Amino acid sequence: MSNLFSMRDLSTKEIHEILHTAESFAKGEIWTPAKQTFAVNLFFEPSTRTKTSFEMAERKLGMEVIPFETGTSSILKGETLEDTLKTLESMGVDLAVIRHKQDAYYESLAGKFQMKIVNGGDGCGQHPTQSLLDLLTIKQEFGKFEGLKVTIVGDLSHSRVARSNTEALTALGSEVFYSGPPEWFEGDPENAQNYVDIDEAIGFSDVLMLLRIQHERHNTMMDLTVEQYHERYGLTPEREKRMKPESIIMHPGPVNRGVEIAGSLVESCKSRIFKQMENGVYARMAVIKHILEK
Repeated sequence: MSNLFSMRDLSTKEIHEILHTAESFAKGEIWTPAKQTFAVNLFFEPSTRTKTSFEMAERKLGMEVIPFETGTSSILKGETLEDTLKTLESMGVDLAVIRHKQDAYYESLAGKFQMKIVNGGDGCGQHPTQSLLDLLTIKQEFGKFEGLKVTIVGDLSHSRVARSNTEALTALGSEVFYSGPPEWFEGDPENAQNYVDIDEAIGFSDVLMLLRIQHERHNTMMDLTVEQYHERYGLTPEREKRMKPESIIMHPGPVNRGVEIAGSLVESCKSRIFKQMENGVYARMAVIKHILEK
């Protein structure tokens, strides 16, 4: 694992190793690189949780974080991403975290750098560290993955979180189902075969993972108001009452209260939404440690 671009880069053994390390960090373990190490975070899309979480992880590990604002960089003058990374590497940067709107932007970068690269999210493709923090949250709750039923609800076609989690959870022995507007599953036979109605999913799911509607990636939207979407496909208080007693609610954020989830449920006893955010720091610390030790 010299870089982390996709959950496909990790074996199940490596996933378990990273989760074990993350749990150690959550319990207070301290680790720092053997030498002074510099990190830079290149975010070409807006981010609160992921960007701040990586910065916290890097600083907790004792790394030097180099400020970089994509909106004022030479990329606006026509410099390519590859040349930007070569420039930063030549100056001594050891780790680059990148979020980019282009799917699989990292394919053109593989094998060209000594610096380590972590994918902080690419278009509608992959979001491996979000998947790892989700896995950490599920493991803390259930102590296992085998046999769990996880339903991902919402804008699956545009969700890099859904893709990363589907691959990882399936590899670890969970059953993954999908729910939401049926129109978003048309032409997607692979996911359509595991489609279930939201009211059916409520009854059997151990984990209900809600997704934000990514309006910025839609060319067209269904003819639904926010209230109609919430009533038909969202997690309402009435639906929450029919969930299994031990089941949990997850959401990668940002949360649209009153759309995919009722505002009163965001901080409910079943919700692990803010626990996911806390675990994001530990999971990213673990990823950085594993990459740097390579």
